[in-house]
Amino acid sequence: MRKLLAFSIIFCLLAAFGATDILAQDAAAETSGSAFQTLKEKFIEGDWRFMSLVLVCLILGLAFCIERIITLNIATTNTDKLLARIDSNLANGDMAGAMEVAKSTPGPTASILHEGLKSAAGGPEAVEKSIVSYGSVQMGLLEKGLVWISLFVAIAPMLGFMGTVIGMIQAFDRIEAVGDLSPSVVAGGIKVALLTTVFGLIVAIILQIFYNYIISKIDGIVNKMEDASIGLVDVMAKNGVFK
Repeated sequence: MRKLLAFSIIFCLLAAFGATDILAQDAAAETSGSAFQTLKEKFIEGDWRFMSLVLVCLILGLAFCIERIITLNIATTNTDKLLARIDSNLANGDMAGAMEVAKSTPGPTASILHEGLKSAAGGPEAVEKSIVSYGSVQMGLLEKGLVWISLFVAIAPMLGFMGTVIGMIQAFDRIEAVGDLSPSVVAGGIKVALLTTVFGLIVAIILQIFYNYIISKIDGIVNKMEDASIGLVDVMAKNGVFK
């Protein structure tokens, strides 16, 4: 898991500092007025101190998002097919074979079913208790890293707002130093200050979309886990496992 997260961070770093420059140059050569080129120009015009922090939030947030998406896709299991294979083994009286099927299948659903099969000797109550207990453990593994994604979603616009406030303070300091309220004195400073907020909001929107997608994936896996757990108890009862 740590290797996957490290790979995701490295990938995002390369994309941010290497591939983006190449793409930006190609886009500039083809269409000088593209949206990506405009964003790049505005990013450069902003205050690098706060823009760098916002960029770090984007890179780390995307790294955690990529790691979660890959992990959740790997964890997705065809529960109907899995239950059918377990049912086939139990129908033949092969409890060890059913446990091996669940053990060899990747994903949290198969792990929960394996725990349920291990508790078959204790009756349906023991199976349900084992499934519920181990299900909470699997839920924690599925939601691992979400707290960091939500942190970056929250902190990116905050950094943007802080950059804007500091930029406005600097603009008023310039007015005080010059003693003139002409637009040319403060326009540049205010523009730079507002750009940090814009990019902070852009980063938050991007990460929020990924966050919601990940939450929906987790909800889908949890629903399949619950359906498979109910199906396992029914399959075990049908094949006379509980005596």
